[in-house]
Amino acid sequence: MATDEKDTIAGQSTETRAPKASGSSSRVDRGDAASRAPRDGVAPGRTTIADGVVAKVAGIAAREVSGVYALGGGGARALGAIRDAVNATDLTQGVKVEVGETQAAADITIVVEYPSPIQEVAENVRSAVAGAITRLVGLEVVEVNVDVNDVHLPSDDDADDESRVS
Repeated sequence: MATDEKDTIAGQSTETRAPKASGSSSRVDRGDAASRAPRDGVAPGRTTIADGVVAKVAGIAAREVSGVYALGGGGARALGAIRDAVNATDLTQGVKVEVGETQAAADITIVVEYPSPIQEVAENVRSAVAGAITRLVGLEVVEVNVDVNDVHLPSDDDADDESRVS
């Protein structure tokens, strides 16, 4: 059975651990934990955030902007209405993201509520989405493209209500 060995290289002490037994798939060393305590309470490791998570964060942020009626194009909104009816809302509808190691980019398709100023709403969406991704996900946002697909008129809702009653 191999034991730990200590070597001295250029006046510095180094520790060599015996190799793990073959077949061991453990990622942790079960040795002396006190000598390898994480610095500043942070353990080393890797965090991977799925593209869908970033898209959901962007979708929620965009929906919260005043003047945004809906996200997505006509077909996506029709399918979204069906999802809403069965209580399965897709928060990523109308959102496409590209996620790298440290950066993200988003494309958002929106419907603006009339008479909201379209450029102002688009700028507010851009700001809200970039802020949410940076704050919640921790990625640098390189661009947020906003595609205004339609303008929602309040009279459209009135016409829908009347056709349902008739």
